[in-house]
Amino acid sequence: MILSNEEKRTNYDHYGDAGESQGYQKQQREYRFRHFHENFYFDESFFHFPFNSERRDSIDEKYLLHFSHYVNEVVPDSFKKPYLIKITSDWCFSCIHIEPVWKEVVQELEGLGVGIGVVHAGYERRLAHHLGAHSTPSILGIINGKISFFHNAVVHENLRQFVESLLPGNLVEKVTNKNYVRFLSGWQQENKPHALLFGQTPAVPLLYKLTAFAYKDYVSFGYVYMGLRGVEEMTRQYNVNVYAPAMLIFKEHISKPADVIQARGLKKQVIEDFITQNKYLLAARLTSQRLFHELCPVKRSHRQRKYCVVLLTTETSKLSKPFEAFLSFALANTQDTVRFVHVYSSRQQEFASTLLPDSEAFQGKSGVSILERRNTAGRVVFKTLEDPWTGSESDKFILLGYLDQLRKDPAFLSSEAVLPDLTDELAPVFFLRWLYSVSDSLSDWWESLLHSNWREMMPLLSLIFSALFILFGTVIVQAFSDSSEEGEAQPPDKEEAPEKPAKTEPAFTKENSSKIPKKGFVEVTELTDVTYTSNLVRLRPGHMNVVLILSNSTKTSLLQKFALEVYTFTGSSSLHFSFLSLDKHREWLEYLLEFAQDAAPIPNQYDKHFMERDYTGYVLALNGHKKYFCLFKPLKTVDEEAIGSCDPDSSRGKPPCGLGPKPLKGKLSKLSLWMERLLEGSLQRFYIPSWPELD
Repeated sequence: MILSNEEKRTNYDHYGDAGESQGYQKQQREYRFRHFHENFYFDESFFHFPFNSERRDSIDEKYLLHFSHYVNEVVPDSFKKPYLIKITSDWCFSCIHIEPVWKEVVQELEGLGVGIGVVHAGYERRLAHHLGAHSTPSILGIINGKISFFHNAVVHENLRQFVESLLPGNLVEKVTNKNYVRFLSGWQQENKPHALLFGQTPAVPLLYKLTAFAYKDYVSFGYVYMGLRGVEEMTRQYNVNVYAPAMLIFKEHISKPADVIQARGLKKQVIEDFITQNKYLLAARLTSQRLFHELCPVKRSHRQRKYCVVLLTTETSKLSKPFEAFLSFALANTQDTVRFVHVYSSRQQEFASTLLPDSEAFQGKSGVSILERRNTAGRVVFKTLEDPWTGSESDKFILLGYLDQLRKDPAFLSSEAVLPDLTDELAPVFFLRWLYSVSDSLSDWWESLLHSNWREMMPLLSLIFSALFILFGTVIVQAFSDSSEEGEAQPPDKEEAPEKPAKTEPAFTKENSSKIPKKGFVEVTELTDVTYTSNLVRLRPGHMNVVLILSNSTKTSLLQKFALEVYTFTGSSSLHFSFLSLDKHREWLEYLLEFAQDAAPIPNQYDKHFMERDYTGYVLALNGHKKYFCLFKPLKTVDEEAIGSCDPDSSRGKPPCGLGPKPLKGKLSKLSLWMERLLEGSLQRFYIPSWPELD
């Protein structure tokens, strides 16, 4: 019976008995618990701490936010007004400490139009984590979907300044007697009414800034401080009482305001109602599909018919006569069911061509159509004036007759069409939108970097610094490594030398070469003042330039032997080959040889045999980056010793100096062995402080 009866089965599961006695046992348990609680003598009211959720302050209960409410309502609404949100939790003594200031600020800012929210971190952990609040209490602001944290002392003035800092700085323009004409004349370019607030304080009131942010898409706002010198001209022209704040709305006519309110205490609701009634120009220009939906809404019922009188005109820098006539007609025939708008035919060509006839009479001229939207897909019924609109009195009379017939018979609009969507004329170009997006992203990143939880940022920072360390370490090691001498990297481009490089075809190839030559010749460039920097001073790290010393008389024979000796080493891209003219640069060579300790002693400049020393056949391996060189000195042959006593002046009786081609080539006979030791790194290195100039 117990299993078949659902109620008894439930009672048995809860109380262990399905009979009549379960109620009595339940009462006994409740009595015992109540008796225990009464004897505990714990009174929460003694502490006056709102730790219990049932006793939480009613002001927090009113503004409690949940995740879905925040995403679906607060974030979209933050594009119209800023939000001030407090993150709190139970057993938070600091939250109790700031409670009086929070109440005072909430009462003031909510009356000005600021959204208020409270997030309980204990119950809404997902929302608190989404907002980036890692401690309580935290206060943050949200505007345009962007989150900004409050980091100052929780006092009334700091919170007010924080909310004001959330607002963009260009919402309200300071207007004086020098720039008010330019400000009010901007209605044609911006396609918005302009509001002027005449105030008695130098700073723009926060209420006015919040109103400007809420209606920034519809109205341009300016502020006039009546304490400035020269403002009397404006107050006198527009008949403003200087003893009370006043708000004026200007539309197409800047000489006279379209609407005015003035009172000592302008409240939020009064200002919003005033702006709402004057959101659009008298004959606004259709610049986007959104504005078309707002000015010409879709018909919902027979009692809610809305008609749009559209002037299709050409774009001009100044107001044309047809537009001025259309504007005056709209001012004299304002109705709740009729809205007057205009369109530039050149900017909205498809829209204009749908409403205007194809006849030549309308080419380059204005036309007027009356339309009614039937659905959001673009279906409309319309009637276009048969003749172009010139603004004459007859045109006005015909248009007035159309409106009278439409009021009597809605079927008067006989034509039907599907209008294309309007192009957004005021939308920024793609580059500007991308630039604004990047700027916002960088500012958000910088803000989060300054005020984020560093404990959560440590993994990301560690990854970034590790990547930078590896990157710079690789570059440094590659730049200063000696192992790159055997690398396959291409040598840097060299400057053009004044002489063409000598190219000599070798007669053989050596089998013990470490690299296979890539060319069938040896490229040897002369080292001059033009090629000196690129071939030596700024030579790539790990590269060397092997330089042969020769004279004009020994140039041909020495270059041929030099090419034969070094050909097997041309496969290494880290070696470059050059020759230096001893006749031109003897001083540079002798300066370098002074650092070679095992070199032959260099005679001083007063030695009579100073110019007789022969350095032809010397070879220098120059490392431009590390500033050292290796020296190859040719051994004297028997023929050279035999003619060592020659006299350059044959008139003194000694034979003239001269070497045949064979002794010259014998000077470089050991060069290939020296090159192998060079690549092995076993040659002695002579370091110099800096490379001398090659004059």
